[in-house]
Amino acid sequence: MHAFPCGTPALDFVGTLRARRNASPTEKLDSDAALTAWFEESGLVHDAPDSATGDLEAAIALREAVYDLVSARRRGEAIPSSAREIVNRFAEGMPIGVRLDGAVQRSGTVGQGLSSLARQAVEIVGGEVAALLRECARPECTQVYLDRSRGHRREWCAMKTCGNRVKAANFRARHRAGTEASA
Repeated sequence: MHAFPCGTPALDFVGTLRARRNASPTEKLDSDAALTAWFEESGLVHDAPDSATGDLEAAIALREAVYDLVSARRRGEAIPSSAREIVNRFAEGMPIGVRLDGAVQRSGTVGQGLSSLARQAVEIVGGEVAALLRECARPECTQVYLDRSRGHRREWCAMKTCGNRVKAANFRARHRAGTEASA
């Protein structure tokens, strides 16, 4: 099962490698089936495309290139040319198809899904919203997101997950410190 805390598929896709700062990050795209499941769960397509030979490696290459672009933009550094070339190559491909069939229907191959994600990453990194890029402050999380909060002071990828964990840990630490001080 995959997490989608950002509301932005390209950035949620970056989060498929969890806890990048840890010695052993958690790879969520560890099989073709996991890649297929990510597309299905993300809602990018209505019928999940089957991952073909090479799709998983391509997906991971795109994910890492997007992370490199986002990280550089977030830190105010120059965009790495190798990452830019990878993302641009994917963005030039045919995106997911959309049609009206009583309701909007989206379909396509994994390659088309990756193209759609790359296009979204280009819009984010190259657009005005790049100034809103943040990385979750929870030490075990490295999810990137767009901080659209009113004061642009959001610290966590999602309050429901990371924010609650940090606040609960801080509360327990304060409670423990208060108990030890009174003893």
